[in-house]
Amino acid sequence: MIEGVQKIKFEIHGDHRGSLIAIENFKEIPFVVKRLYYIFNTSENVVRGKHAHKKLQQMVICMSGSCDFMVDNGDEKEVIHLDNNHEGLYINKPIWREMSKFSSDCVLVVLASDIYDTEDYIYSYDEFVTYKRSVNK
Repeated sequence: MIEGVQKIKFEIHGDHRGSLIAIENFKEIPFVVKRLYYIFNTSENVVRGKHAHKKLQQMVICMSGSCDFMVDNGDEKEVIHLDNNHEGLYINKPIWREMSKFSSDCVLVVLASDIYDTEDYIYSYDEFVTYKRSVNK
């Protein structure tokens, strides 16, 4: 897997009544969660994301359905199929991301290390590559 991207399996607790997953700061998630949002009702042919973050850490969890999550560090790309509500995709570095091939019932929950900040976003792929090279010197 690309450096800065990691799949994390969450421990399932359950019995005859059902299942439960607990997610806590610095246990299952290696940061303090300051923002949570979710993506749903996305058409299969839509591509979302198309950006990178300079500092933001995220944990992406596919709560229902499935989608493809493409991650790109500027040198290599990988497509990760998300379809499991007891795994999270942890993104810890400036990584270009694009989500696609959403199933009709897909719900993505994103836990973020900071509140929304437009200054943290990079919307141009070329600017992302330039930024990555400047921080990797």
